[in-house]
Amino acid sequence: MTESEILMDKTNDLKPKSMKYPVYQPSLTGNEKKYVNECLDSTWISSKGKFLGEFEDKFAKFIGVDYATSVCNGTVAVHLALLALGICEGDEVIVPTFTYIASANPVLVVNAKPVFVDSLEDTWQMNPKDIEAKITDKTKAIIVVHLYGHPCDMDEIMKIAKKHDLYVIEDCAEAIGTKYKGQTVGSFGDIGCFSFFGNKTITCGEGGMVVTNDATLADRLRRYKNQGNAKYREYWNDILGFNYRMTNIQAAIGLAQLEQVETFISKKRQIAQWYMEELKDLPLEFNKEGKDMFHTYWMVSCLVKKANLRDTLREYLKINGIETRPTFYPIHTMPVYVHEFSKHKVAENIALRGMNLPSYPALEHDDVKEICSVIRKFFEEK
Repeated sequence: MTESEILMDKTNDLKPKSMKYPVYQPSLTGNEKKYVNECLDSTWISSKGKFLGEFEDKFAKFIGVDYATSVCNGTVAVHLALLALGICEGDEVIVPTFTYIASANPVLVVNAKPVFVDSLEDTWQMNPKDIEAKITDKTKAIIVVHLYGHPCDMDEIMKIAKKHDLYVIEDCAEAIGTKYKGQTVGSFGDIGCFSFFGNKTITCGEGGMVVTNDATLADRLRRYKNQGNAKYREYWNDILGFNYRMTNIQAAIGLAQLEQVETFISKKRQIAQWYMEELKDLPLEFNKEGKDMFHTYWMVSCLVKKANLRDTLREYLKINGIETRPTFYPIHTMPVYVHEFSKHKVAENIALRGMNLPSYPALEHDDVKEICSVIRKFFEEK
């Protein structure tokens, strides 16, 4: 059985064998096998080899930044960013509540305090007015999450950060190639973080990248990910570091994926348009592209009008061989964070009504039509 047939999502639930349309599966149709075989033939399979440098250089160029360093996953990318910026105990970091929990957990790891903000109703992204309202004299950084492939309002967020002298970390795990006013996300803040998990727009199976335009930060990031090795003395470790390195094999797959990234993005945008056209007369609200935004539609996401319909629709689709996902639960409702009571009405509303539809590049128009016909039948029977 191939990885595509048994791909796990982050809940570690296996896709049922009978599922005709998984919510996501990677497209491994380029030079992946060729490059991996080169690694095997050369015996460079660990954290050294030619593909690492080539992947980092080409990824930096794609994002439009000066430096990129590869890591073993997207969560440690955020952890490294916090470490490199000196975020520590007593500091507060602003994070959207409507995102995957990996955006907030690294804040606790460095003993800082995550402070959650609500979402905008139209784009689902973090609300700049709520960011401003949550800033205190302990606030040191904002973690910006470009959710589901749609960019945040970077003009307003960068204006707030400059006004209050705050660092900006961009979590672009779901937004490879996403743009705000023509500029690629990950290049606005002090540090950008990316994920190459199996369900991301490009994948290494596991893996991530940290990018920056600051040479000093780039040096810190490389040292922290490599056990704190000193720059000019071999096997000398002068800071506490970690083993967060990517392997040459992962980089080989990532490079092959990066060669196809524009094709993947174009196809995912096309798939989103197919869904919206086929379902335009149904009571569904899609996460659409805003003005001056370039949405890469990592997941095609929609809202039902009434929360009690969401799970019923998902179960109906599952019975018909179509896998979906609920949108993320707001982090402030999770047990590890719920001790600090707060309400974020927009995020909570979206989370209860939202779902992700099959969104992988191999889908064709007839596939989307079939999925949409099942959705249409559901509403006709209601």
